[in-house]
Amino acid sequence: MLSLNRWLVLGMAAVAGLQAPSIVHAAETGTIVGQFIYDGAVPTLAPKVAKGDATARDAATCANDEVPDESLVVDPESKGIANIIVYLRKAPANIPAELKESKEKNLVVDQKGCRYFPHVLAVRTDQTVTCVSSDPVAHNVNIAPFTNPSQNFVIPANDKTGTAVKMTKPESLPVNVKCDIHPWMQSYWVVTDHPYAAVTDKDGKFKIEGLPVGEHSFTVWQESAGYVERSFKVTVKAGEQTLPPVKVPASKFKKK
Repeated sequence: MLSLNRWLVLGMAAVAGLQAPSIVHAAETGTIVGQFIYDGAVPTLAPKVAKGDATARDAATCANDEVPDESLVVDPESKGIANIIVYLRKAPANIPAELKESKEKNLVVDQKGCRYFPHVLAVRTDQTVTCVSSDPVAHNVNIAPFTNPSQNFVIPANDKTGTAVKMTKPESLPVNVKCDIHPWMQSYWVVTDHPYAAVTDKDGKFKIEGLPVGEHSFTVWQESAGYVERSFKVTVKAGEQTLPPVKVPASKFKKK
C-alpha cells in the first residue's frame, strides 16, 4: 500500500509528465516609414500632350486637358519624388498569417483623359487587375512582363466592365504597361508574391507594414532613373520606425 507521501510524489510526477499545450509565438514585426527627396532644382517637364493640341490622336478627348509627363514627378514644396517603387524582390520567411493573402483581391486601373490611373501600381500574385476606361475613345493595353505571359488587348470606349489581368508569378523589375494607340500613355506595375511593396506619394513618402524583424534589402526603382538603389538595406525593429530622408541626386534621372 502506498504511503500518502509516495502517492503525492507519483501524482506530481504524472502531472509533470503531461505535455503542456505548445505555445506558438508570432514573429515580431515592424513598420518602416521613409521618404525620397529630389536633390536639385525642381524640374519642369513639358507635357506629353498640350491642352488643345489638334495634332494629337483623338484630340477631342486626349487634348481636352493637358497630359503631363509623369516620368518624374517632384513636389515643389517638399521636393518629394512621387511614384518611386520600394519592394523586396523575394518573399521573406515568417510573413504574418494575416498578411499572407491580400485582403483586397481586385484592383482597378482606369484610362481617363488618355492617362493611366494610377500611374504606378503595386500588385500581388493573388490579386486581379481590372483595366477599365472612362474615355469615349478606344485604348489598348499592352503589358510586357519579364516572367508572366505578355498581353495586349483593346479596351472599348467607356468600358466600365473592363478586362481582368492576372499575373501568377512575381516580377524582378516593374512591368511596363502602355497604349499603342496613344503612345505617350505609359504605366508601371510592380508584381510581388508578398505584401512588402510600396509606391511613394506626392511627397515622396512610403510606408511598409508587418515586416519581420531583422535586416532586409529593398530594391528602389523609378521609371526615369531605373535603379535608385539596387540594395537599400534596412534593419527593421519591432514597432514603427521612421527612416532618415534619402536625397536622390538630380543626375540620377534622365534629362528630358
